[in-house]
Amino acid sequence: MRSAEFDREKVLRAAIKAFVCKGYNKTSMQDLKKATGLHPGSIYCAFENKQGLLVAAIEQYSQDRAAEFEQYFTGNQTILAGLKKYLEGIANECIVGGHQKVCLSLKALSELSEQAPEVENVIGQNLIDWQKGFIEMFEQAQAAGEISDKRSPTQRTQSLIVSIYGLRTYAQTHPSNETLAELAQQIFDDVCR
Repeated sequence: MRSAEFDREKVLRAAIKAFVCKGYNKTSMQDLKKATGLHPGSIYCAFENKQGLLVAAIEQYSQDRAAEFEQYFTGNQTILAGLKKYLEGIANECIVGGHQKVCLSLKALSELSEQAPEVENVIGQNLIDWQKGFIEMFEQAQAAGEISDKRSPTQRTQSLIVSIYGLRTYAQTHPSNETLAELAQQIFDDVCR
């Protein structure tokens, strides 16, 4: 059997959009065919099944988000300047981001919790990695004297992550540009105090 030839990243990013728009359960193979340009047989050949495609899409999503994360903290004069831009970027995604308004990992986790251990494991590891990135960022900010040591990097990270989840959820029903920008600023102020 010959292997399917396609641009894997392009297909996975298209699958991300499809899964975010409709959710895993409501995304049919025909939806995936339309989004990715791959016939169901090619999807099965390359990813074994729809869940395999979701796992690969979540892994691609995590890689894309990690690269974005790095960009925010590379080239800025301070860690806090990068954090401020990162939060502004999330607020902006919630306003104009279309499929990026919703986090694929959280959407899949809420939909498939306890039904798909492989999906849960991949998402769990991705969230651990995301948390580690923030902890390292806050450690650097404390070492540079940008923030106090009144709260540990872990405490700041936990507060920040919960706030980001909340911002994305709130944006689903309150997508005012001004409100989301204000909330991003409040999150920044809180996590830096």
